[in-house]
Amino acid sequence: MLLEFTLTSLIVIATPGTGALYTIAMGLSHGRATALVAALGCTLGIVPHIAAAMLGLAAVLSTNETAFNLLKFAGALYLIWMAISVWRDTSLLTPSADDRPRSGHEIVRHAVLINLLNPKLSIFFLALLPQFVHPDEPNALLAMSGYSLAFMLMTLLVFALYGWFAALARDRVLSSRALTNAIRRVFAAGFLMLGVRLALAER
Repeated sequence: MLLEFTLTSLIVIATPGTGALYTIAMGLSHGRATALVAALGCTLGIVPHIAAAMLGLAAVLSTNETAFNLLKFAGALYLIWMAISVWRDTSLLTPSADDRPRSGHEIVRHAVLINLLNPKLSIFFLALLPQFVHPDEPNALLAMSGYSLAFMLMTLLVFALYGWFAALARDRVLSSRALTNAIRRVFAAGFLMLGVRLALAER
């Protein structure tokens, strides 16, 4: 059972999404330490979704169209705002970016919001956890907490690896202004695409 959960979780976590994209951008722009902070922020952004699933609030999102749409469009607008910001921020992937390092608080705030405003995560946990923990079994809440912590740990490790590999390529990337501009635009397009996809998502 644990092996099945681990494999399922790793497939979901390793699939590139908004959190991974943000962590990679921070790794390329500011190095390993900042990427680790971003990975931590993305992991913390999962906590409310896990809590919602465990308390049954995710069921409301899956059945209440208005609540789902409000959270969905808030998340989509935030991702589109991120896309515009990345497109316009020419310092994001330039050597001069080190002269104006971003605060850990700012990075964590952005990372948390990226995951917090995605209602699909709550529904994902609502669908995932019952497959491995039956609500009627003894210590069900404790078991779900254990699985949730394992998912968060795997998220942190995978995203940290994404950021670490991005940081390894940092010097090579920053040596070419044309390449940094191209990568920055790719990131912007990625956030825009994910925002539009979230806006069009069904329950």
